[in-house]
Amino acid sequence: MYYKVQQTTIGTFLLFVIIFAPLVGYSESIIADHSSIQEFDQIPSTVIDQIALNYKIFYGHTSHGSQIMTGLDMVETENSSYDQPIFHEITDDLGHTGDVSWVTPTENWLDANPDYNMAMWSWCGGASDNNEAGINIYLAAMNQLELDYPDVTFIYMTGHLDGTGIDGNLYIRNNQIRDYCTANNKILFDFADIESYNPDGDYFPNESDICGWCTTWCASNDCPGCGSCAHSHCFNCYQKGKAFWWMMATISGWDLSLDIDNIDEKEMPQLNMLKQNEPNPFNLSTKISFDLPTASNVKLDIYDILGQKITSLVNNNIVAGQYEFNWDGLNQSNEEVASGVYFYSLKVDDFTETKKMMLLK
Repeated sequence: MYYKVQQTTIGTFLLFVIIFAPLVGYSESIIADHSSIQEFDQIPSTVIDQIALNYKIFYGHTSHGSQIMTGLDMVETENSSYDQPIFHEITDDLGHTGDVSWVTPTENWLDANPDYNMAMWSWCGGASDNNEAGINIYLAAMNQLELDYPDVTFIYMTGHLDGTGIDGNLYIRNNQIRDYCTANNKILFDFADIESYNPDGDYFPNESDICGWCTTWCASNDCPGCGSCAHSHCFNCYQKGKAFWWMMATISGWDLSLDIDNIDEKEMPQLNMLKQNEPNPFNLSTKISFDLPTASNVKLDIYDILGQKITSLVNNNIVAGQYEFNWDGLNQSNEEVASGVYFYSLKVDDFTETKKMMLLK
């Protein structure tokens, strides 16, 4: 359980009435931080192509938040295959303690544009001077939006570095956001963490959003340029652009640890080989097959792009052999599902393998 916050004004004071509301969470948290940038180059082109087709993003930000957009432009300039999804940007941010004025424009846009399936907001300086109650208000408001718009993916964010280090209020408030997102399986773009580490993994806890280490790093390494990265160095924007692509790929279901192309050849004989579905893309029905080397407890499930289970094709103990199952684009209630990207996951005892498929109607 967490909190839904109602705000009323009494003179110059704010009275916050807290009532319980259920939490929304995914199967596990997705945290885009400095470590995610290391996997950027391994995102498959097929995943990149689908992101531009599958997402429309509402983004509220001021100058600091624009660093993500600059970074995405830099990545696309460097490699045109990183075609960005559609963004609708508005000039606003998360404000300061107790500010929930950003909620209404989010609701208004999503109500008027039901084809938008992702929303996110960034901080300007509002995380630095916030307090525990104020951050809880932000977190509760985001969770309530998730409850109200179950088909929309909401992205949480930390506030940008301000030079106060690990003893500063910002560090505490950002950790409050991180802890909440981790505990409740949220999606977090960790703005501050990306600014805190250079590509060698060196930690700069006392850094500010200016990114002094970026200047040092780029003095001895090749770094792409840009016209302007608001308040900061171009390389800071570039890193955020890479982290954002990793986040989108992960939301789409990509997992480097399950990417068969990245598994050591010595491990291959141990795999229960899940085949690519045929045909793919498909219209009415597709065949999913796998080889089972020994008798095992087997589950074969279909998931949508948000990680929600659509249906189960197998859930039983079966003997060794070659197996083939058809999926006709129906959910567990025998209702037709919409066109789009889906994932089929084979779980054999403690081993899991997942692949992607495309339904086109």
